[in-house]
Amino acid sequence: MKLKKLILISLVLFITACKLNDNEDMVLIPPSENFQHDVDGKHTDLFVLKNDHGMQAAITNYGGRLVSLVVPDQNGVPVDVVAGFDGLDGYINSTEPYFGATIGRYANRIAGGNFCIDGKDYHISLNNGINALHGGKQGFQYKVWTAAKLNDSVLVLSYRSKDGEEGFPGNLLVKVTYSLTNDNQLELNYYATTDQPTVINLTNHAFFNLNGSGSILNHSLMINANKYTPVDLTLITNGELAAVKGTPFDFRISQKIGARINEDNEQLRSGKGYDHNYVLNKSKMMPAARVTGESSGIRMEIYTEEPGLQFYSGNFMQGKNKLRTGPDNFRTAFCLETQHFPDSPNHPNFPSTILRPGEVYKTTSIYAFSVEK
Repeated sequence: MKLKKLILISLVLFITACKLNDNEDMVLIPPSENFQHDVDGKHTDLFVLKNDHGMQAAITNYGGRLVSLVVPDQNGVPVDVVAGFDGLDGYINSTEPYFGATIGRYANRIAGGNFCIDGKDYHISLNNGINALHGGKQGFQYKVWTAAKLNDSVLVLSYRSKDGEEGFPGNLLVKVTYSLTNDNQLELNYYATTDQPTVINLTNHAFFNLNGSGSILNHSLMINANKYTPVDLTLITNGELAAVKGTPFDFRISQKIGARINEDNEQLRSGKGYDHNYVLNKSKMMPAARVTGESSGIRMEIYTEEPGLQFYSGNFMQGKNKLRTGPDNFRTAFCLETQHFPDSPNHPNFPSTILRPGEVYKTTSIYAFSVEK
């Protein structure tokens, strides 16, 4: 009798454990109802993508945001590698407006908010001291996108940015397609058309921590770039392409993020750490960047068609926002934003960001995940 009881208890515990394991990754994804609201008369929601290997991505159409990205670590334990909130209110009230957001019309900074196309001057609203940052005061991160979930692994978000929005010319139709593949890759495809000449520079502003929480300074980072664009005290580039060789900005060979972050370097002082655009070496085979979490063993490789990559080491995180994993403390997440160069409209030597009627803006960035054991 006792033996039967013991077997029965063991069986119940085993079944319970299996169920917990099956759903372990699910508890990392916030409940969809936390994102079901109306903003500016439009409905918001949370959309969950899955693949066959335990990866999940959660995206909200409020700001086109990557809310959660669940990846198995070296022991098969699911880890959410994207910093984010449990619900829409967190994003609406955050002192950091860019968590996971699709950035536009123009990612990064434009000096003085001014640029010229075909002899005509334009001025964007200033929201970063004397400069415009990430599309101005009401960039794409505050917009409710139209969502179409095509299947379990593909979501299409679209938004129509009206002529004059934030000072940008032209009616701009934008689409971003999120695809989660069975190769453990999150693929982002960007598409846009315009009816007037305009500037465009789209990216995703996910804040990553490949351990799930804690400092990111012991993450190992490789950036495939021989040059970067130095900045002044307002974080605006002067158009120079400077060599990384012999500087703390040289990540061509994998280094810990924190290995040289506190060196006495004028550029590190300007950015309060790393907050710089890297001029990528173009290679179809080699990733633009590779990062590994020292505890989880999770490795993320970034492939992109973009010429630049903005590396931000979480220097302005101040613990003011309560994320799913706790406060957003100093350097507890990093960003690697695939993009064109900052302030490109004012530097003819930079790759052009002008989009004209009849042209199509198309670019793809891929975040590929694996583990190091």
